[in-house]
Amino acid sequence: MNRNAFLPGVTGIALLLLVAVPVAFVVLQAVFPHLDTGSYSAPFSTFTRVFAEPSLQALFATTLKVGLGVALCSALIGVPLGALRGLFALPGAVLWDVVFLIPFLIPPYIAALSWMLALQTNGYVQQLLPWLRIHGAGPWRAFIRITLPMALPAMASSLLLAFTLSIEEYGVPGALGSRSGILMLTTGIEQRLADWPIDMPGAAVLSLLLVAIALCAYSVQRAVLAGKNVESMTGKPADVTQKSLAGWTLPVMALFTVVALIAVALPIVSTLATAFSGTLSGGLTLSNFTLRHFGNLFAAHSDALGALSTSLSLALGTALIAGATGFLASWLVVARKIRGAALIDGLSLFPAALPGIVVGVGLILAWNRSFWPVTPYNTWGILLLSYCCLLLPYPVRYVSAALKQIGGNLDAAARVHGATAAQALRMILLPLVFPSLLASMMMVFAVASRELVTSLLLSPAGVQTVSVYVWRQFEQGSVGDGMAMASIAVLLSLTLMLIAFRLQQRQTS
Repeated sequence: MNRNAFLPGVTGIALLLLVAVPVAFVVLQAVFPHLDTGSYSAPFSTFTRVFAEPSLQALFATTLKVGLGVALCSALIGVPLGALRGLFALPGAVLWDVVFLIPFLIPPYIAALSWMLALQTNGYVQQLLPWLRIHGAGPWRAFIRITLPMALPAMASSLLLAFTLSIEEYGVPGALGSRSGILMLTTGIEQRLADWPIDMPGAAVLSLLLVAIALCAYSVQRAVLAGKNVESMTGKPADVTQKSLAGWTLPVMALFTVVALIAVALPIVSTLATAFSGTLSGGLTLSNFTLRHFGNLFAAHSDALGALSTSLSLALGTALIAGATGFLASWLVVARKIRGAALIDGLSLFPAALPGIVVGVGLILAWNRSFWPVTPYNTWGILLLSYCCLLLPYPVRYVSAALKQIGGNLDAAARVHGATAAQALRMILLPLVFPSLLASMMMVFAVASRELVTSLLLSPAGVQTVSVYVWRQFEQGSVGDGMAMASIAVLLSLTLMLIAFRLQQRQTS
């Protein structure tokens, strides 16, 4: 066997299994509605049927409204706070960085349920604030002409992320949307998979429509930023001399505090209040305080420990597989620049545009087939595949950035002195990028340990993850037990994210 082809071959096979196969079967099922019977008759007929349904327009419009609304609100809140944090000497800057990292760690469905408990009639906010009823060339020119254009790519990327994450989210519309009759494409896909008769071709068509929206957002971002990337004279980031806030210190601190209280403290406090409350009707009183819900998690008859163990095992496996695959893909694209690098790069980053529910549908369509001699379907292996596919872009982005900083001279020098590609990779590049790789694997571990949508779609009988356990506790009315488990999951994710954040700081310092 050609040694030079071994690592590219392994990477290619991994990308095909993790990304290309599920996506291909979504496309095939959408085009050929009778694919499950081995027939290729009536191609594209499902598109005509689905597009003629009256509900599709509402699903599409609501998805766009939510995505654009989240992106707009994120811009109105995040851009001013980011500018103030980056350009001025903000008191307690590192603490604010950690505080505003917390919302990323809270699973969206937990945040949605926490907001519901806090803001509903006689909720926590109304109990604490009974009078409220809850029903629903100068500095500026330099900022506009220089700082803002240089930050535009990062701003556009962050707003694109907010848009795509909101349109692909299932937990929030699943938890809150059904209560108010608001449906999105994600819940529409889930209904076609859950309600009898199961409509696999229709779910595949809606999945492609959701992917098309995400890809259009990426195209719009590239068009907006085309020719507008601004770089410093050296091509490297320079230290920013932060200005004093002077008389604006108190107003700025008040702004940060208000945003932190609303966006971070309220859902966290709501989650903890529910976890430590004996009953919801008992309210925020000392007599209603209890540790019973945490005790229930560790009771002999509870499934909580099994769910926690399953999630941690799957998260560890995901971190190892996604980390190794992402590292090899980044090396082949950035350092080796092999033939087919564009395809490897595209496959490794494409999951960033794939909603979780689409990955779940693709894996069902791909592996629930009689012609496979061995299949991971209906085993924990299907969950491992889904997590690896969804989270593969994390190590790819982290490691690619680290490799671009290193350049190709070290690898070339090693090859000149007789080292093989594998030896140069193992002895030189891997130690240099290891902090970034480890940080990305911790990110993958933290996110995989609380993933919801593919867990709900793909979990076989008898297998529960943390997210499935929490979701089912809410469905069964055991809200306190669910929030106790959610608190443990958030604490675990926060610890790992802080370690990853610290590793990244050491790498860049």
